[in-house]
Amino acid sequence: MFLLGKLFLLLLKPLIWVIVVFLIGLISKNPTRKKRLLVTGFLLLIFFSNPFFFRILASAYEKKPVVLNPGEKYQAGIVLGGFVSYNVKADEAYFNPASDRFIETALLYKKGNVGKIIVAAGSGYIVKHNFQEASFVRDRLVELGIPQEDILTDGLSRNTYENAVNSKKICDSLHLNGPFLLISSAMHLPRAENLFIKQKLDIRAYPCDFMTRSIANNFWEDYLLPSSTTINNWDVLIKEFCGLVIYKINGKG
Repeated sequence: MFLLGKLFLLLLKPLIWVIVVFLIGLISKNPTRKKRLLVTGFLLLIFFSNPFFFRILASAYEKKPVVLNPGEKYQAGIVLGGFVSYNVKADEAYFNPASDRFIETALLYKKGNVGKIIVAAGSGYIVKHNFQEASFVRDRLVELGIPQEDILTDGLSRNTYENAVNSKKICDSLHLNGPFLLISSAMHLPRAENLFIKQKLDIRAYPCDFMTRSIANNFWEDYLLPSSTTINNWDVLIKEFCGLVIYKINGKG
């Protein structure tokens, strides 16, 4: 099921849709059908590369910023992985663009908003290897001066559902009843929040790594000029929305 899920994600990429439509149009022998398909492919490419269209839909989906009150404290902050990439050949790990999750988690601990940190991050790679994101993140947090005894790790989970299940086991084993802050990217949290609530964890979503708020307000860039980054952003939005629906259907979220 894990492998099938990875293959299914390929079918959710708009760029794949555009390429397929263009290819069918190019090999079509019917002139009318060929023209319609090529025009459709062009319009799809314009739509999925336009930052303005993406912002309208994505801003309605991703979680809005949360401002904590002075002295507001949670028993632990649960940070979801996916912000560390691993180079198998070089055996090197490094922070990727979603690393705002790491920054916000460290700041929340330093400011006293969370008493402990639970790093829910295993490996989402198809090919198995010894690297665990949770261990890498724990070591980086320790380097920042956070006591290791305040850092709990789940290095076995491969997806967000397993993050929720394993986090629940960690909390139960240590008799942590919450409340907890669930820290992740704003686009990821609508799906993740449902999964954690389903595990009966007392959580409050704390979004970061905002996708729509990172878009500037320049007319030419945001409204007219196509953007390859926006095509990639659509991958994330469609994946998250489909995941939300699928987990709702199968009763996991």
